[in-house]
Amino acid sequence: MAISFSPTGTPGGNSDSANPLGGVRSKYEGPRVRILRDQSLPWWRRILPVIASHRLTFLVAIVLSFVSLILQTLVPNMLNGAIENGLVKHSTALHTDVVHILIVGLLTGISGIISRQYLYYTAYNVEADLRSLIYEHLTWLSFSFYDRVQSGQLISRANSDIRSVQAYSTFAPLIVVQCLGGVLAFCFMLSISWVLACIALTVMPILYFVGIKMRRVMFPVSWIIQARLADVATIVDENVNGVRVVKSFAQEEAEVNRLADSAERVAWAYIKDAQIRGTWSPWVQNLPQLGLALVLFFGGWMVVQGTLPVSAIVTFNLYLLMLQAPFMMLGQLVMMGQRARASAERIFEILDENPDIVERPGAFDLDAVRGSIDFDHVRFEYANGAEILVDFDAHIEPGETVAIVGRTGSGKSTVARLLTRFYDVSDGAVSIDGLDIRDVTLASLRANVGVVLDEPFLFSISIFENIAYGRPDATFQEVQAAALAANADEFIVKLPEGYDTVVGERGYTLSGGQRQRIAIARTLLVNPPILILDDATSAIDVHVEAGIYEALGRLLEKRTTIVIAHRISTIALASRVILLDDGRVVATGSHEELLATSPLYSQVLAQATTEDQ
Repeated sequence: MAISFSPTGTPGGNSDSANPLGGVRSKYEGPRVRILRDQSLPWWRRILPVIASHRLTFLVAIVLSFVSLILQTLVPNMLNGAIENGLVKHSTALHTDVVHILIVGLLTGISGIISRQYLYYTAYNVEADLRSLIYEHLTWLSFSFYDRVQSGQLISRANSDIRSVQAYSTFAPLIVVQCLGGVLAFCFMLSISWVLACIALTVMPILYFVGIKMRRVMFPVSWIIQARLADVATIVDENVNGVRVVKSFAQEEAEVNRLADSAERVAWAYIKDAQIRGTWSPWVQNLPQLGLALVLFFGGWMVVQGTLPVSAIVTFNLYLLMLQAPFMMLGQLVMMGQRARASAERIFEILDENPDIVERPGAFDLDAVRGSIDFDHVRFEYANGAEILVDFDAHIEPGETVAIVGRTGSGKSTVARLLTRFYDVSDGAVSIDGLDIRDVTLASLRANVGVVLDEPFLFSISIFENIAYGRPDATFQEVQAAALAANADEFIVKLPEGYDTVVGERGYTLSGGQRQRIAIARTLLVNPPILILDDATSAIDVHVEAGIYEALGRLLEKRTTIVIAHRISTIALASRVILLDDGRVVATGSHEELLATSPLYSQVLAQATTEDQ
């Protein structure tokens, strides 16, 4: 079954209800809220709406945890009654008290288990929400952001930094509940002996100041750890993606040394972290023991004086241990909190970024495109200040195929990036059918302008899904027709699993020419009325290229096409050639006319022919 790639169809198909990779939608609903963008708020306040969106399970976890602690605080009091009534006064049967304590202990354990399950359920959903929010924001950011940010840094923020925030969001509520349990325990302590209760609290002010000091010294180290872990992730990412370059230049040892140096910097930061823990944690862990010793000393004296029964001091010490539990965990809470704060602020560095390319208020969809293109005295420079286009002025008629030719660095590929609004012009305007592309929605613009890049990227999915990436609802017949048009069906059917063959990472299990043909088929299936071929056949054998051009020649008759090329065979597709030099149009005309009138054009073609050989 053959299909017609008429540019009058709806570009992109209907992909709203399908997964971009052609799979089934996940049952995960995605984040329900957004992180607050008010940078004046503390980090936990900005994340709080995400946690609050799971408030039902979170509240169940907290309530059950509190119930567990209430039951736990009853046990020492019940033990006091058992000792006093069962062993001292013999007024009740001891086994009855034991059964009651066992029942309360069982209920404590059950409520504790359920509360932990709900708390972890909440924490991991918060983690999934944060990861989704980061990825969604990354897809929203412009190309200029990726020009200056390393991928390893992004991977680290989307993994280890989020995990630090998630771990703290799980641990901190438990400490809060433990503190509430400590308050209840202190109330029971007051009911037993207010004097001993005050003695037990004498070390608490010291613990408070130790905690403040720990927080101040932990944050800088926590930030350094997370930043250096990101550096390691960057090096690993570069080595995995650039493994062919590393091996080609026999630089394995150099890269191993580079990673070792980075890992050593991480180790130094972790050692500093351990030194801080080793210095301050003993204070937090052992100061409460001083309070316990004071209670035993003064409580024992009171027992000797006959003002306090033995059962009371046993019960008092059990409550004191419960009171000390939150303080025993204080050091870990402070350390985790500072690491979570550092991680959260690194996450906010991404989420607070704004895209350079945004839709203007009132932007409208680009519909019924004829394909007229105007570059009106365009000037463009990248963020680093490098000026690429100086005064680029050109008009392309609907249905016309134009080749853009020039030396390396003359701005050919930049023209494609401006037409798709990957970047915005620094001055001048780019129009389609007389409409400034800055006035139309980005989705409709990119649905109507298809691009085949010189370095095609393939996902680690099947060939069918790669071709159908822009139209996940496409049928097999439509995908195969696009592959036939790109001269890709010939090698696909010879693969072990045909169109169901899963390609390796970035498509490296295929040759460069095969990847480019799949990329061409992917764009043709979307059926855009405007097509840009950015040196799209540079890695394809000349004989295969001829077959592709024969098919493309028929397909390009009714659509506007910009061919960025250096091969004469590619230029032959075009009815007109635009010659660029130093960011300006220096000549325009047919291939034959420019050969006859422009020495520069002949030089560019001669140089390209030499590079191909």
